[in-house]
Amino acid sequence: MFFCAISGEPPQEPVVSAKSGKVYERRLIVKYISENGTDPITGDKLEESDLIAIKASPDTAAPRPPTHTSIPALLHLLQNEWDALVLGTHALEQKYNATRQELSYALYSQDAASRVVARLIRERDAAREALANVQATLGVAQPANEDVEMAENAAGEDTLPTNIISQIDETHQALSAARKKRKPPTDYATAVEVKTYVSTHTIPSLHSASPSGITSLAVSRLNPSHFLTGGNDKIVQVYDRSTDKVLASLKGHSKKVNHVAFRERESDATLVISAGADKIVKIWAHDSASGEYIPKSTIRSHKGELTGLAVHPTSTILTLCSTDKTYSLHDLSSFTQVFRSIPSEEAFTSLAVHPDGTLLALGTPTSTIQIFDIRTGAMAATLSSADAAPFTVNSLTFSENGYHLLAPNSLSSVAIWDLRKQKATHSISLGDDFKVNKVVYDTSAQYFGVAGSLGARIFAHKTWDELLRLDEGGEVSDLVFGEQGKEIWGASGREVRIWGLPST
Repeated sequence: MFFCAISGEPPQEPVVSAKSGKVYERRLIVKYISENGTDPITGDKLEESDLIAIKASPDTAAPRPPTHTSIPALLHLLQNEWDALVLGTHALEQKYNATRQELSYALYSQDAASRVVARLIRERDAAREALANVQATLGVAQPANEDVEMAENAAGEDTLPTNIISQIDETHQALSAARKKRKPPTDYATAVEVKTYVSTHTIPSLHSASPSGITSLAVSRLNPSHFLTGGNDKIVQVYDRSTDKVLASLKGHSKKVNHVAFRERESDATLVISAGADKIVKIWAHDSASGEYIPKSTIRSHKGELTGLAVHPTSTILTLCSTDKTYSLHDLSSFTQVFRSIPSEEAFTSLAVHPDGTLLALGTPTSTIQIFDIRTGAMAATLSSADAAPFTVNSLTFSENGYHLLAPNSLSSVAIWDLRKQKATHSISLGDDFKVNKVVYDTSAQYFGVAGSLGARIFAHKTWDELLRLDEGGEVSDLVFGEQGKEIWGASGREVRIWGLPST
């Protein structure tokens, strides 16, 4: 490494004197020669032509300035760098704290706005309910619901359209006349046969294991080997028992499925209908060309969990009830709402349609059953057990002859109501450990079943004899009588079990 003889520092452009052999910085020695004409070290005469450029290697790094070569200078440099780092960190923390304060204020403002909106909605709903009660008392027609969420279903909420009433009347007349003359078919299952029923078929592992459990069951009337299940896993499954294959897994619910049903008509496509705890109804139609189920409609007309679903005997009307204290009717041709009841004082927890299609029974969480005339929306009767402790009426079923209504009259007993006298004609206790989940009549009104926490039990109508206990699968959530009463279907856990005559 060279050092300039004049400055004592490494030269940027080093040259050497041919006379003295000293190394200089070119700019310094050229200036000195122009002023003095001599060598600054020896004093000998020196010209610029006597300077020889030194070719230094470009890979050689220039030495650090003298200020960076001593320990005090290094400590001072490090201190300056540390101070700059601390100041930068402090500035970042100040910006971070300011951002946190802004975010906290924004969240507080949003929460306050949400509370105000929720309070306004409650006040609006209370005002609407009060107005509806006053209008009902004065006999004034209720104005259409103007909710944006309900706009697509808001038409015709006060009274049923004339064509719908005509369909109900025609169906009532046809079914009522046939019912009075009809007797059970000669090949219908007898009480003696029902007593011998055993488990004949089990379909396991339906729906997801978490959350597990089948909540509802429906068997096809036109094709008895096809059935529907709704589950806690938010899925509706269509299953073919004859091939033991899942035909379709229908998704669309965001919470558990409470009820499923088929709508089957000879001239129309089969509809699969489900109602869930997410307040919506999903409808799929069977495409005969592809064999698949295609989404047709989603009904969002209720603000509470849907607790009841039934297809009206006309096969053109869907009935729903909800914990929002209303029930509604929907046209299955256009999938529009054609009627919505005035909010009741109680939530509705179950629903059943009279076999003639003129009456609608609704259960409540306060032990009472309200019966309405579907055509007018007027309450026809109220059934209540005076001695019963408060309980939720979670299931209802009309007998096929239309004279009786079966419903729980406590958590562990059921009552058979005579609709002509509007009183309970008989009560059956199932034991303190039995919790009723579902009640159902068969299509001949000879038998009825009760599903619950300890399995299912089958009784004979009128004699009230217990014919059969079905407890192989544990708790039964839903129960269906098969064609001609030859089979009984039950949903238990993740499986569907079928009982029938033992094979010979």
